Amino acid sequence: MINCLGKVYLVGSGVGSADYLTMRAHHLLTEAEVVIYDALVDEALLQLVPETCLKLNVGKRGGQPSLPQAQINRLLIEHCQHNQQIVRLKSGDPFVFGRCTSEIQALIEAKCPFEVVPGISSALAAPLLANIPLTDPVLSRCFAVLSAHDLEALDWQSLARLETLVILMGAKPLPKIVEQLLHYGRSPQTPIAVIRWAGHPEQQIWLSTLEAIVQQTSRQSLSPCVMVIGEVVRLQPFLQMPLSPENREG
Repeated sequence: MINCLGKVYLVGSGVGSADYLTMRAHHLLTEAEVVIYDALVDEALLQLVPETCLKLNVGKRGGQPSLPQAQINRLLIEHCQHNQQIVRLKSGDPFVFGRCTSEIQALIEAKCPFEVVPGISSALAAPLLANIPLTDPVLSRCFAVLSAHDLEALDWQSLARLETLVILMGAKPLPKIVEQLLHYGRSPQTPIAVIRWAGHPEQQIWLSTLEAIVQQTSRQSLSPCVMVIGEVVRLQPFLQMPLSPENREG
């Protein structure tokens, strides 16, 4: 039996810059000996790690090459068994579509110590950074968060009746998402916001309706994005800081 003195920290990086890291995540990065990170993690966060830290990009972004999950699991175990402090850095929160289950099960089986460190999920932060509230006393008494990774597995009839939907990984299947919602009775005039690269300097926001959003964004690169669908999107213009006179056009 291997006496493992290392430890794996499954850390949520939040969204965007280090400004949105938890203090715990920031501290762990400054002491990491190995960082194994996903493609969507802002690489500026890697400036926080020691110069001697080993940095391994394992991909995990849709449509792009990624290291197989089994190999990622082996990397975590091998470095932990070499008594190193490993940060497994994931975008957002590790337990919100973070695919942690396989890694945790592998660590338990190998008797490797681990800790899960929460992060701010893009499902919550992206609407906020776009000035869109997910709840409202009149317009939205509940919201659902879903991944568009497997549309066929979702109950669209039920989802279409909810006041507010937050959709991750929906850039490519956007036309099918709109088709399903309209098919199950959602109004074509339902507002939708598409928020790309939330929390980053290059953040972009498209505001539209279900009937117009596909055509409006047909020539745009939307990934990675978070989508908000519901009447709360109409509040967005009223929740922004007004431009100062010198910054107004005209």
